[in-house]
Amino acid sequence: MTIESLHTICFSPTGTSRKIALAVSRGMVREEEVRLHDLTHTQTPQLDLGHHQAALFAVPVYGGHVPPIVLQRLEGLKGDNTPAILVAVYGNRAFENTLNELSEFVSQRGFTPIAAGAFVGEHSYSCEEFPIAVDRPDEQDIARAEEFGRAIAAKLTRDDLTPIDVSRLKDTPSPEASMQRFVGFIMEYRRRQAEQPVVLLPHTDEEMCAGCGACVGVCPTQAIDPDDVMKTDPTRCIRCCACVKICRTGARQFHTPFSKALSENFGLRKEPVTLPDR
Repeated sequence: MTIESLHTICFSPTGTSRKIALAVSRGMVREEEVRLHDLTHTQTPQLDLGHHQAALFAVPVYGGHVPPIVLQRLEGLKGDNTPAILVAVYGNRAFENTLNELSEFVSQRGFTPIAAGAFVGEHSYSCEEFPIAVDRPDEQDIARAEEFGRAIAAKLTRDDLTPIDVSRLKDTPSPEASMQRFVGFIMEYRRRQAEQPVVLLPHTDEEMCAGCGACVGVCPTQAIDPDDVMKTDPTRCIRCCACVKICRTGARQFHTPFSKALSENFGLRKEPVTLPDR
């Protein structure tokens, strides 16, 4: 089967999902055949794709799920038995229900998932004190993503549009002790929140802030007041930490107990899992 164009659709506040999406795309088709739609700062255009086109969806994993804002921004898409490639990028803990949710969503809109993969990217909560999958995707991850793209291209060349069951993709198990500690942390965190709720938000250290406005520009939900970067709208903020990652002075910070818990319990490197596999 000849694909006339590949529509690569991603939501990627910190850039990791975009990197993986483009690497998979390079393995599939020539660069000029890729149509990139980055939904990080915009709604998807009204796209009606046919069966001689293909769509690659790359999304970050937030708490084991597709972020609701991603599904909102994908509402303008429609397929007609259009082959779909599903990619989840997670912070080295687990991707859990993300691919199942994404598969159901795109299938309801006329797409046929023929391939899926889960890749690791540096966790949004990773910081110098509590590193979590730092600098991933790395060269090894990118090479694996390109290889995944070539496997998809080979499937299409065989005219094989067999739908896949994304539930066959399983998280790489973490050590039992790590899981027990993390579950204990979650239970204690929920208990404290029930007793005394605290809204965790990125904040700006006024003394360190250079006033460059980079945090405002990178925020995918316009949660930071452009006239006063000390203010973050809790109803808009999705805790993606794009503002923290881009701040060159370190003024933008996010203090969450999850950073320590994730860093201490999920430090062992996890590798990509894909269907088709190689």
